[in-house]
Amino acid sequence: MPGTPPTRFVYLGPEGTFTEAALRTIPAAEHGLRTPARSVPEALEAVRSGDADAALVPLENSVGGAVPVTLDELATGSPLVITREVVLPVEFVLAARALTPLADLRSIAAHPQASAQCRNWLLANVPDAVIVDVLSNAAAAISAASGEHDAALCAPIGVKRNGLAVLADKVADHADAVTRFALLTRPGPPAEPTGDDVTSLAVSIRRDQVGALLSVLTELAVRGINLSRIESRPTGEQLGTYVFFLDCTGHVAEPRLGEALQGLRRICADVRFLGSYPRHRLAPEAPVASPRGLSNTDFADSASWLAQVRAGLIA
Repeated sequence: MPGTPPTRFVYLGPEGTFTEAALRTIPAAEHGLRTPARSVPEALEAVRSGDADAALVPLENSVGGAVPVTLDELATGSPLVITREVVLPVEFVLAARALTPLADLRSIAAHPQASAQCRNWLLANVPDAVIVDVLSNAAAAISAASGEHDAALCAPIGVKRNGLAVLADKVADHADAVTRFALLTRPGPPAEPTGDDVTSLAVSIRRDQVGALLSVLTELAVRGINLSRIESRPTGEQLGTYVFFLDCTGHVAEPRLGEALQGLRRICADVRFLGSYPRHRLAPEAPVASPRGLSNTDFADSASWLAQVRAGLIA
């Protein structure tokens, strides 16, 4: 991140959630000031107002999909940019005040999203227990620690914090489930390209233009830019009007992505730049190679050639 590193961080709270665990993987946040917020809008407003330098909020889950409130804030709120992504494995634990046989559990506190991602495991292992909805994974751990419920389905970070005993770990129907978080700051120059970056955009297409969405995709495809995610959200203006969220491979400083952004700007009703930032990979993986003739080097070479032609240096 260019400029002065952030020291004041806000995140979707409360304490003891996966969002806090994700934030603490960022070295600057581990040593900085971390403040929980009650909601995504509250967290982002703290950054917009200058009360915080950066906010970490959930963007999407591999099982549950996108987080609508985050997308809506990015599309319609005062501009913020993503400077970093954190991808965190979602591994729930079943915990209680003391080691207890699963058959003896009568009530289990869980956030609705947690119980939804562990539904089959719960049916198979604690079929007689009542699942009680609570407001967060942290609230689930607290209720188990207080004895309000026999156990909690919670994030691992909540176990030690509340003095709980783990009855079962890695509780999930999808073993490879992950949540992707975005670190957002006020707009500023993006960090230098790393060679494995993501650029995020919010694009509004023209409703009166036939094939408008296809035109958007073509601007990317003809330049060899891989579209790793596309998501639509209603604008709230009228039925049938949407904003499209795009995640593209590449960095705004690279020639081919720069050309694509200029093309989108020409043909779209609106383009909001949401940031260029390093891709977070949980395991080493080589970036997808560009098609022949469509690499950043190819674009730089062709731009240099054109400049020479315009200068009269070559025929």
